[in-house]
Amino acid sequence: MDQSTGKYILLVGVTIIVIGLIVYFGHDKLRWLGRLPGDIRVERENFRFYMPLATMLLLSLVLTVIVNLIKRWL
Repeated sequence: MDQSTGKYILLVGVTIIVIGLIVYFGHDKLRWLGRLPGDIRVERENFRFYMPLATMLLLSLVLTVIVNLIKRWL
């Protein structure tokens, strides 16, 4: 292990804490997440299917931007 590994571990830990705080304090403002227009939801008697396509695409886009910014910064 070297110093850069320690930086990445610290960065991951801080990121998890920030995401946890956002979810803990902003859960009522995040209700739209998982209920976007592109999410597929089928509910029938004795059957439920849910595939959050739009939510996954949005989170992937946001995480890609964040990771690219972090790479440029470090």
